[in-house]
This record gives sequence, structure tokens and C-alpha cells, in this order.
Amino acid sequence: MYQRAYGIIETLAPLHVGASAGEEAGNLNLIFRDQFTQTGIIPGSSIRGRFRADMRSKRLKNPLDREIPKPIDDRYWYGHEAIQGREDGGTTEAIVKFEYASLVWLPVFCPGQPVVWVTCPRLLKRYKQIVGIDAPIPKPYTAPANLRARRVDGTTQKVLFFNLGFLTIDHTADLSAWIPEQIDIDRNLLVVVGNEDIAQIHDMALYRQSRVKLEDDVKKVAGSAFFNVEALPEGCILIFPIALKELGWKELDLNKPLSLYFGGLESVGFGRCQVRLGGN
Repeated sequence: MYQRAYGIIETLAPLHVGASAGEEAGNLNLIFRDQFTQTGIIPGSSIRGRFRADMRSKRLKNPLDREIPKPIDDRYWYGHEAIQGREDGGTTEAIVKFEYASLVWLPVFCPGQPVVWVTCPRLLKRYKQIVGIDAPIPKPYTAPANLRARRVDGTTQKVLFFNLGFLTIDHTADLSAWIPEQIDIDRNLLVVVGNEDIAQIHDMALYRQSRVKLEDDVKKVAGSAFFNVEALPEGCILIFPIALKELGWKELDLNKPLSLYFGGLESVGFGRCQVRLGGN
């Protein structure tokens, strides 16, 4: 039996987890996406690597002997490499397991209106399964009654204006139950859209940056080395499940938010996140 836990990620800077930065002409460094909603994800391997690297760095400052890994050792929780002569023989299975992180809320710019946080029923369904809340999944095109949006002339309907067109709000509901604990989002700026629309809105909301490689000794573009990077914008909220084969994982401190970097391009200001862990 596994003990269940989960992590909530809040992006504090653009987050790029996907194709590595290159110097090829016209290269677009894409982020990893969920195959159904086409929204950005963080693979479980990236999350595991970040937590393991953090624990390993602490171990290397205070080296342990080469005997069976201890509960304060990254090799104990995440499995160790194959080493000849070990009593347990070969590699070991990880005690803590991570699944991928999916979006819960995505901030989207609305020209002339406030920024809103958008999601869809499929993303909320995964959030509900992980956290275990009782609230019914909202219908598509639902928003709080106090959403600040433009009204359709002669009606009580509200519309949001995105870069690619208008979105009409058909239903109203209190969506505060879908905001993770300790996450500061205005509950009046939440919108649930249809599963079929989230991919287009997501691509419209991405952070994009064009980059070039300069000559080593002159501030001049090196040939045709022009490439683009896309990233999830700051203000995104994501969730990932955790399974533990035993208790005692030292990172599971519900009162201590973790400041971690995920993905690549950390040296140019990408990937800074705050992680909060919770669960049973």
C-alpha cells in the first residue's frame, strides 16, 4: 500500500520544461504538453530529479559511507546506482514516486480587462482525483457571478475578450473550492472553459522569447543562429501526485513552502517556482 500525497507548484517566473535550448536556425524550443488537452506539463522525471538533486547536494556536503543508504540519504528514497558487492545487490526501487504535474489554473491576458485564470473540466477532474475534494466539477464556460467582464448589450451575459476572439460566460458558480490552499488567486477572476477550447487559449497565454547567439568577441549575431523559446507564464498553478511506500520522507513538511527551480534556462531567469506539499 502507498501513502498518498501531492504537490502544488506555483510558477514565479516563466517555466520551460521541454526541448533543450539550441542554436539551430529557426529552432523553436517547445514545452512538454499533455496529449489530450495540449496544455503544459512537468514530467514526473523532472520533478523527481529536482527533489533528488536537492537531497543529494546535502549528502555530498556531509558524505556518508558506502554501506546501505540511510533514511537521510537520497539513495534511500530515490534508489541507488548499481554498485558491486552491495548486500541488496544492484539498483533499488524508489520509495517515493512522482507523476507528472498538470495545470490547474493558467493566467491569460484579456486586452482592456483584468487577467483571468482559466482551466477546463478535464484538468479539474485530475485535480479532484488527486486532492479528493467533494465539489462537483463545474460546467464549461462557468465563472463567478462577480467576474469583472463586459456585458452583452441588453442581456445579463458577460463576455471576455481574448486576443483571438470573444468568450461568452454561460453559467455562474462559486469556484473557490478549486483554488489550492495557501494559493493567492482572486476567486472572482476564475473561468472554466470547454475541453475543446483550452488548447487554443493555452497557446495564446504562453510566454515566448526570441533569442540569438552572439559572436564570442563582438556583439553581433553569429550567422543565422536565431531561435525561439516558449514557456508557461508566471502565475500558473500546477498539481502532481506523490506515492510513498513508507512514511518519513523529510521533504513532506506541510508548513514549509519550497523554493525550487524546474526545467532549463535557469541562468536567464526561467524556472523559479514555489512548491507546497500536502496529503495524508
